[in-house]
Amino acid sequence: MQARSASATGRHFGSRIVFDVQGHLFFSVGDRGVRPNGQDLTTHAGSILRLNLDGSLPADNPFLNRPGALPEIYSFGHRNPQGLAYDAKRERLWSIEHGPRGGDEINLIKAGENYGWPVVSHGKEYWGPMMVGEATHKAGMMDPVKVYVPSIAPGSLLLYSGKAFPGWRDDLFSGALKLTHLNRVSLNQEGQPVAEERLLESLGERIRALAEDPQGWLYLSTDSGKILRLRPVSTD
Repeated sequence: MQARSASATGRHFGSRIVFDVQGHLFFSVGDRGVRPNGQDLTTHAGSILRLNLDGSLPADNPFLNRPGALPEIYSFGHRNPQGLAYDAKRERLWSIEHGPRGGDEINLIKAGENYGWPVVSHGKEYWGPMMVGEATHKAGMMDPVKVYVPSIAPGSLLLYSGKAFPGWRDDLFSGALKLTHLNRVSLNQEGQPVAEERLLESLGERIRALAEDPQGWLYLSTDSGKILRLRPVSTD
């Protein structure tokens, strides 16, 4: 398929890709700098899409039979999702996205749900101290699981599943571009955040992509051109 999301702007591409364990591919598309796109089901912009691995449409996609809606859309109301992570153990999809001058969000993605942008937001306008949208909550729209005010400017998302750091297992990690750190959020069994830790702040690095190797070591890329590795301190 070819995404229908073109705009005249040069921002909010937001595309990240992740796979589930049922043979589906998810990928995000930012609102392309056009705010109304978030609530418009006739464009892929401002949405998370779902396809089968062969590129076909899943028979249970939520908007498959809605007239006027693009059938690839899985959820909508997104501003600029910069990270996706799939929890295979609990079969749930996580997203992290940029808010406008505050209000970055972690969202638990569910089929057919509206995540509010730009009607609902925790961020402010770039040109003044006014909030974006009507409110921070509205009936019929999903609330974020976690909000970052001020913005950390997330660049990625990873659900840690390794054995190297057992105390971090099932935590969400994201690279922070503006606040230059590795962000760790601990979740309870219901998927609610119970703690946050900001790692590697002293490096002052804009951290982007994250990866976990088979040993459970973490690899991080930075805007300065470094690849960093985190592994347990040897006790030998």
